[in-house]
Amino acid sequence: MFANLEKRIQSIIHHPIGNQIKYSILTQQNFESICNHVNFLPLHSLMGKFFNQIEPAHHSFIESQHLFFVATAPLSAEGHVNLSPKGLNCFKVLSPNLVAYMDLISSGNETSAHTLENGRITFMFCSFDKVPNILRLYGKGRTVLRTDKEWNDLSSNFTIYPSTRQIIVANISKVQTSCGFGVPQYEYLGERDIHFEWAEKKGAEGLNRYVQEKNLISLDGLPTPLANPI
Repeated sequence: MFANLEKRIQSIIHHPIGNQIKYSILTQQNFESICNHVNFLPLHSLMGKFFNQIEPAHHSFIESQHLFFVATAPLSAEGHVNLSPKGLNCFKVLSPNLVAYMDLISSGNETSAHTLENGRITFMFCSFDKVPNILRLYGKGRTVLRTDKEWNDLSSNFTIYPSTRQIIVANISKVQTSCGFGVPQYEYLGERDIHFEWAEKKGAEGLNRYVQEKNLISLDGLPTPLANPI
């Protein structure tokens, strides 16, 4: 039994689908290839792997996603863990161990406060189409404001809007892939325009007032870099 299982594992590993399998990222093509040409094998044997950097297959997977999630938390055991969804093509892989995303003004600024306090940050990308994949990036994050020296170089990687609040940068120390078999399938219909309509109505002065009212401290009273810009 185990010898037969080992043979099937080897047939998957040596199946001619290149680095997609090596780096635990399934695509529509190699997913169907495995299903059609290799005897059944639990696909989790290919997943649940860790890497020290973002490999090219991981980078391609990230670029194909319309949505990602970012999670942070304060050091206090009583503090609020934050988890935010992001879209609008705002995430960029800058190098195998460096990523960043353009952050818009919103009603909270938890990520910025938490990373100022302790740096910890996790990103998650998951596939909502036929082929299941989950990718997590673990690292240390920080905030870059318009007044920072790094702004000009970093901002050139993004579309910057009047309502762009900051750029969150993270040094990635660990990458994890997993199966995503329990994630449902959804159809991507497009991005929303609501934020930009709201920002246009607010105007520059209104947006500045909103930031001063909503974005200087976290739910737990932690300061954000916007509270004391350089």
